[in-house]
Amino acid sequence: MADGFWDTAEFRDAFATRHMGQVVRVYRAHAHHRRVYGPRGVPQSVVAEWMGLTQAQVSRIETGPPIRNLDTLSHWARTLRIPDDLLWFTAGPEAEPRTEPAPRRAVDPTVAAAQDQWRTTRRYLNTHRADLAIAAVALYHPAERVEGTPLLAHPSWMPAAPVPLDRITLVWDPDVPPPVLNGASEQARHVLPPYAPGRYFRQYSSAIRHLDRPRLFENRPSYRLTAVDWEQSTLSFAATTYFDKMDVSEGIGHEFALAAQRGGSDPTWARLPLRSAVDDPYDLTLRAVAPAVTTLLLRRAPDGSATFILHWRDPRGVATAGGQYDVIPAGEFQPGSVHMTMPNPDADLDLWRNIVRELDEELLGAPESDGSGSYGVAPRDWPLLRSLDKARTRGAARAFCFGIGCDALTLATTFPTVVVLDSDVFDHLFGDAVEVNDEGSIVARWPPGADDASPGIAFTEENVRRLLDHEPMAPPGAACLALSWRHRDLLLGR
Repeated sequence: MADGFWDTAEFRDAFATRHMGQVVRVYRAHAHHRRVYGPRGVPQSVVAEWMGLTQAQVSRIETGPPIRNLDTLSHWARTLRIPDDLLWFTAGPEAEPRTEPAPRRAVDPTVAAAQDQWRTTRRYLNTHRADLAIAAVALYHPAERVEGTPLLAHPSWMPAAPVPLDRITLVWDPDVPPPVLNGASEQARHVLPPYAPGRYFRQYSSAIRHLDRPRLFENRPSYRLTAVDWEQSTLSFAATTYFDKMDVSEGIGHEFALAAQRGGSDPTWARLPLRSAVDDPYDLTLRAVAPAVTTLLLRRAPDGSATFILHWRDPRGVATAGGQYDVIPAGEFQPGSVHMTMPNPDADLDLWRNIVRELDEELLGAPESDGSGSYGVAPRDWPLLRSLDKARTRGAARAFCFGIGCDALTLATTFPTVVVLDSDVFDHLFGDAVEVNDEGSIVARWPPGADDASPGIAFTEENVRRLLDHEPMAPPGAACLALSWRHRDLLLGR
């Protein structure tokens, strides 16, 4: 570090607290790091890589109780190169950098081979999702495709026109019975690898955790869709978890990828027993339908033109939709805090708040919500929500839902939505958006890396068609683009 790096009032105050999390927070925001990494300093995700942790763990260290373990404190001190004379403890010797443990290999060679084959198929799925989705959509009636994309929807799932979010009523439905299928169902057996001779993982999520864990992978309470009534603009929900969804949907995707690997032609129903068990993808009783919320963010200029940005989802960092472009933000429909879950789950049952939380994380670099934060608090304590609520009140921010769809490859469901911000609001709130986050990188120019001073990708028919027809777009994001283009006059107020 340069001379004088540690000699600031902020550091003196942080060290006085004897709280390593406070020191880390000041370290990340140091003026030197703002020059190197941008106006927000070192992202938590970068510090997490240095420490061999996740971004959520770094966030908890910054905001949670002080660390007491001497070895852990010493590891932080040595990694950040904090001078010994500033520490309130005696640091141990410099530790070797911590790395993510390699997947545990089974002793039995047959089990090891089966696990390797499972990983190979899993990685084939993650690197070919766009092509596999196009192949999978051929299994369904063409009329079910949303705007010709690989997103499927029943007519009852798609209203005739985009519905403003403030006109949608969300209802809590606590007495719904459990779904018929889950990840431990017999139909899923062939997509689960063994962990010992004759013994198999019971859930797909457990296999991912132990054999092919991405950077972001944790179970969280989620909202399970139980009823849809667009005539009344009413949606009903119960409780489930992210892994309840993944165990079936990613298993269905894995099954399709496995069949595609083994056969020369597109897989047929006879080779897809797990998918066949979900014979009606719109039957909300068959499986835990836990939707994501996928949002196209449009920046509307005074002349009525618009631009947008995309998200390249890094397959090394995400469990789903990796290796594809998607609109941004996108995230699971989940409570923002564990404090808002049962027995009072509907306090945070809000599509708009979910979208704002994802905007905060994916564009402004806020820590990935792990459920321990305070996103369930009042808007006055959440600056971004407060600013966007004010913009909605004066008509400078508008949000719409197009309906509900499911990815043809995995049958995972999503709410395709769009948020339109006047340019002054967009520039004020997101003018210094991050370029990289834990899930991938932000694409604000097309083609990526183009030398163009425009504030995003032009929302034109040429660009929309190019993305839909020639690029690996995630089905929900493709549907958002296609539906937004179809309803562009309404959305842009033309």
